[in-house]
Amino acid sequence: MVTVRIQLKGLGRIFLITENMSSTTDIGSMRALYKNRENTFTEDNLVSKEPFDQFKSWFEEARATPEILEPNAMCLATCAKNGQPSARFVLLKGFGSEGFKFFTNSCSRKGLEINENPKVALVFYWEPLRRSVRIEGVIEKLPDEEATAYFHSRPKDSQIGSALSNQSQPVASRQILQNRELEFQKKYADQDFIPKPKEWSGFIVKPHSIEFWQGQSDRIHDRIRFRIQNKNDVVDNVMLHQGINGWVYERLQP
Repeated sequence: MVTVRIQLKGLGRIFLITENMSSTTDIGSMRALYKNRENTFTEDNLVSKEPFDQFKSWFEEARATPEILEPNAMCLATCAKNGQPSARFVLLKGFGSEGFKFFTNSCSRKGLEINENPKVALVFYWEPLRRSVRIEGVIEKLPDEEATAYFHSRPKDSQIGSALSNQSQPVASRQILQNRELEFQKKYADQDFIPKPKEWSGFIVKPHSIEFWQGQSDRIHDRIRFRIQNKNDVVDNVMLHQGINGWVYERLQP
């Protein structure tokens, strides 16, 4: 909705004209069909009573789905000490019972915010499967040796692309970056890999909460959340179920 202010000369009168400038697409009525009642996600469907095997099962299914080009794409949300959150997509590069790993420039915005506040969140969304996984936890740096090993496992062009960029800093033009690329290509023409920049780092998100969501067409979506058990939890196996390896799980209302 846009309001235009018009003042007619000599008359001293002001008219306000309001015009509907919304999109021609009726976004409010957009609906997608999800799964049906014959394909629900219940506690009986859990692969394991801890979240990592459950994640592995869903991840492998996403990986085997041709329509999902990057099943390891995940949205990473960080928050600066002033309370301003930010989010972006990064690529998962490993996971297990310790957590979820990725690599990035520690001088980027996300890297600086991680340094200020280690509490982060991850979200995976696999649209063809109508599934999402939400992860909350604390992030830690991986050993530099692991970051170096991963950096040198990447294609050489990717190594150069990471090394030439002062990530998240302004630059006057794309041409400047392309010129840097040419310089790196010439400098390391006879080498299979280039030195890892000191700011290139690996991180691991150690979760305390992992929620599995599966969409239902009737909007009674399935949500099962695993969280680390605390001493005040009352496990009755009705509202709160006993898991394994220090986890409990519960169904959340959609």
